[in-house]
Amino acid sequence: MNVKKESGTPVPALPAATVTIVRDAGDGIEVLMMRRNLKSGFVPGMYVFPGGGLDEADLLFKNNGLCSCLDDAAACAALGLAADGVGYWVAAIREAFEEAGLLLARDRAGDIVKLCDAQASVRFDTYRRQLNAGELDFAAILQAEGLQLAADQLTYFAHWITPITAPRRYDTRFFMAEAPAEQEPFHDDHETIAATWISPGEALTLHKRGEFEMRTPTVRTLETFADCSNVAGLRRSLHSIQGNVQALMPRIGKDGRRYLPGESGYEEAGTKEGAGQWQN
Repeated sequence: MNVKKESGTPVPALPAATVTIVRDAGDGIEVLMMRRNLKSGFVPGMYVFPGGGLDEADLLFKNNGLCSCLDDAAACAALGLAADGVGYWVAAIREAFEEAGLLLARDRAGDIVKLCDAQASVRFDTYRRQLNAGELDFAAILQAEGLQLAADQLTYFAHWITPITAPRRYDTRFFMAEAPAEQEPFHDDHETIAATWISPGEALTLHKRGEFEMRTPTVRTLETFADCSNVAGLRRSLHSIQGNVQALMPRIGKDGRRYLPGESGYEEAGTKEGAGQWQN
């Protein structure tokens, strides 16, 4: 879709959620990166975290009894919203399952569900395919398996809004979660074409060399994670900023560079003379 700058009407930023899946490695932490399909209409070929827009069905979890560890009032307070906050946690968990095959949910014993044995692997892969095809909804999968979403495993840490001059815009809440111990990620071969574990430092190095394309919020997230030696330390660090998460909306300068609030050039990029062109 092409949107002309002269229209003066920005595209609405749709509510979205993304989750950075991390795990401990020998010399620090690793992050799960998914590569977008090269034919995708949105950031084709880029390395991203699992995520996407909220579905109407995600909002129903505040009342359906499948996310009992987080009530909507607490979720709204964390995000600074009036209603439907729990939907962001649900969307992040659902997208992780759809795109990466990882399910942050607890069984009847209270343990994170195990998908490593052959029968479970086949069963949940079928669920995933049906979910992605629109043949089955997320709540039905959880009900069939007697599962509860493990929303308490997600740590909210950032809020990014797509630049106002972009043709497709999202108002995205960022979460972090540790990879489930007995699950293995696998790309969906539709929206994503690869799943890669990589250290934040290595991803940033490859990005600077032009070999690992990422968007600004992804880069900034990895910069934040790069100095953490383990998941426990990262979680403590992110918990310390909760309650003080500020929304960040980059601006695109005339030269195509992204500017963040507080950076030199940010204000100029917001003027008619300094703003970049609409992107296709």
